[in-house]
Amino acid sequence: MDKKQVTHDTFAFTVEKPEGYSYKPGQATELGLLMEGWEEEKRPFTFTSLPEDKHLEFTIKTYPDHEGVTKKLRDAQVGDRVEIGDAWGAISYKGEGVFIAGGAGITPFIAIFRHLNKQNEVGNNQLIFANKTDDDIILYDEFKSILGDRFYNIIEKGEHTAFDRGLIDKAYLQKMINDFRSQHFYLCGPPAFMEVVQGALRDLGADPDSLVFEK
Repeated sequence: MDKKQVTHDTFAFTVEKPEGYSYKPGQATELGLLMEGWEEEKRPFTFTSLPEDKHLEFTIKTYPDHEGVTKKLRDAQVGDRVEIGDAWGAISYKGEGVFIAGGAGITPFIAIFRHLNKQNEVGNNQLIFANKTDDDIILYDEFKSILGDRFYNIIEKGEHTAFDRGLIDKAYLQKMINDFRSQHFYLCGPPAFMEVVQGALRDLGADPDSLVFEK
């Protein structure tokens, strides 16, 4: 395993890809650390590499205040070993739309946008990304390069942020989106975030079948 820092608390972990292993952009797997006492502590993490890449990459937000897997990963050293399971997940690209992410919920969208960019198929897709502070924005430069002015950020706690300030709610979505009926909506974030965003989109007329999220 190798790792590199992405933000103050987020790291990209690169691991060997098993022969014949396959997945789709947006999917995840159960990952466990092959360390004494941690072998059974498996957690779901999303692939942020592309299926054709020679290695697997996971971009993981760590929580050093919690004695859990992500803290152990934060402290992991080059050469430490991990175990992965089969790929799974309901988030996959189904056509142009609006991607709405909260914090670490951005991770399924990283591989999707990398794939679309590689295929020159980014089109009119938009990304709305909510974070607590500017420093929490994962891969800002990469998303800005891919999406340009269709990449929107909203910050909860940044008094001096240059981005929108606040939380994603019904009023914000109504301001940012002009078509709720003929495009897809890709959603990923913490449970409370998902509840608010799903409810707001339905209230604004989005077809429930147009919502793509991990059920």
